[in-house]
Amino acid sequence: MHSVSIATILIFAYGAIIPSTSGFAARDASSRTRRPPPNRTRRNPSSSSSPKPKRAPHQFDHTKEEARPFLDNNLAVKEQLVNDDAPEYTFEDDDTEQATIIPDGTHLVYFSLDELFPNIADLGFSHKFCTDGKFRDDLRNSMREDIFDSTPAYENLPAKARKILLLPDSSLQGSWTCRDETLRMKKLTEVLKHHLGEQSPTGDEFMEAIGSLCGSEPSYHWIDIVGVMNRRIPHSWHQDTGRSRGGDTKTVLLGFPKEDNYSGVGVFSHAVKLKYEKVSYKEHVLDDPVVYSGLKIDDEYIVRPQFEQGKEIVMFRDVDVIHSSPDVAYRSSVMRFM
Repeated sequence: MHSVSIATILIFAYGAIIPSTSGFAARDASSRTRRPPPNRTRRNPSSSSSPKPKRAPHQFDHTKEEARPFLDNNLAVKEQLVNDDAPEYTFEDDDTEQATIIPDGTHLVYFSLDELFPNIADLGFSHKFCTDGKFRDDLRNSMREDIFDSTPAYENLPAKARKILLLPDSSLQGSWTCRDETLRMKKLTEVLKHHLGEQSPTGDEFMEAIGSLCGSEPSYHWIDIVGVMNRRIPHSWHQDTGRSRGGDTKTVLLGFPKEDNYSGVGVFSHAVKLKYEKVSYKEHVLDDPVVYSGLKIDDEYIVRPQFEQGKEIVMFRDVDVIHSSPDVAYRSSVMRFM
């Protein structure tokens, strides 16, 4: 009896110290130490113990959706006012004794395409431009192609690069001057003749007519600007140069609306009319923009120039206003001549 009992005890003891095939020592289930159940209480992600997401400095502690929220631009621009009669803005550092006061009514000047060629009877340029989207598209695309193909900086680019740069949602820049004896704007000439008839100006004459509105000593720079669509963006106030080299030198904008018979804002740049001329410092590099970083302007001072038939062009001296891309853009593009 003792031998059986001792054998049984030895077998049990042996099993207790030798690992089983499962990798653990065989133990009586009743003798195992039970672990406490896991804590299944979920943490509140907004609690102070939760780590806060880190953002890059340019995000200013907001998401992209908060900074540039998506929206229906067509509806959004209808809620905005033109505000042509906005009061003039002054800076704290304005030299009120030495600075030149800007005459009323001269800050922003509207111009019609019909006024470019008053000697051509029944041209109907303004009406055709504002009511015929096909004409606007052909006009814009031909201008872009002619300038691209006649700009030395682009001549060695491969065909694929040309195709990308000429996409309608891509901005493009070059020079507007057409003073060579040979016709530069060939495609534009064909478009004008096709849509306006044999009496239409050549493409070169069209470019020079708009460029002449820039006044004396222009830079001859041209750019077709698309900008940000389907988002509201913060204003970024600046001057393109902070100069008016000839005293009458202007920036000229030709707007391309998104739809026919459009009358509204969102095509041209927004502007703030200044009381005193704002001329950049002599040390400032010519043709570099003067940027007013972080400047917040109350809405009462912001002018949103209205596009409509007879107002396809807006002009201003760069020392008379500060301006910005529209916070809500609704356009195909805007062309800037300087």
